Amino acid sequence: MKARAERRAAERDARKGPRHGSGSNGRGWITWLIGVAAIGATAAAYFLMRTPAQWKDGSPAWSPDGTRLAFYSERDGNAEIYVMNADGTGVTRLTRTTADEGYPSWSPDGRTITFDSDRDGNFEIYAMDADGGNQRRLTTHPGRDVSASWSPDGSGIAFMSDRSGGFDAYRMPATAGAEAARVTQTGSTWFPVFSPNGSTLAFHVGRDVHLMAATGGEIRRLTTDPANGMYPSWSPDGTRIAFMSWRNGRTEIFTMNADGSNQKKLMNVENGDAIDPRWSPDGRTIAFVHMPDGMTGSAAIICTVDADGTALRHLR
Repeated sequence: MKARAERRAAERDARKGPRHGSGSNGRGWITWLIGVAAIGATAAAYFLMRTPAQWKDGSPAWSPDGTRLAFYSERDGNAEIYVMNADGTGVTRLTRTTADEGYPSWSPDGRTITFDSDRDGNFEIYAMDADGGNQRRLTTHPGRDVSASWSPDGSGIAFMSDRSGGFDAYRMPATAGAEAARVTQTGSTWFPVFSPNGSTLAFHVGRDVHLMAATGGEIRRLTTDPANGMYPSWSPDGTRIAFMSWRNGRTEIFTMNADGSNQKKLMNVENGDAIDPRWSPDGRTIAFVHMPDGMTGSAAIICTVDADGTALRHLR
């Protein structure tokens, strides 16, 4: 089962239970097509002729200066890491493998991007220079290590791994081969992210947003299923959290105060689902992914919206 399937399980299949059933891989039709075509000219021509409505982009990540977004895209047939300007121009591909790669995250100094990849047969955390050079593996473990985020001082990363069974949050220095320490023991901890001052981790457990001291300890719940919350993202001043929730019947972007109060929907999207919010470094914009045909549709489009819910922009 692919890590991207786990990611989409967290987005789509969480309705089925707190463990987020595996669901089907969002790229299954691409895999099937490549197999039928035996990686021949027909398949290559198909990918070149696809329109933007026929591929998925996801996991937008702001550069520290707010001028660029890193993301993964399946536009060339399998998930690779790309960067683009914050207005959607200047799309540049950084990885070129036949592997499945995703969840990019910029280091605070803007020089390094972490991502996860199964290029060596198992999902691990990798790092590369911001131009795609010097790609190297940071973790080596039989479990799946995915979805790294950087500490604000740039010294370490948090990530999720099932190396102890179910998924939990781990921390380690941002150096190859460093020892990782487990900081949660829930068996269902997803997408940990550091607060701007580095003292706290936000993540979702089961189907709700929780907070915990970055070094471990008591976990504090901020949302309560069925008014659920997932994929938390901190505002740069640490006072608010953006998240996604399907409490109104479809997945939408919400914000709340960092103590869980004042939960409110950010904006209206006319159709489909809105997932995976990411707050910009200047606090004025939130990037997210719009799936116009819902979770099982063929398109996923990176968008931005002002932090007050106005000025919705599709970047593709």
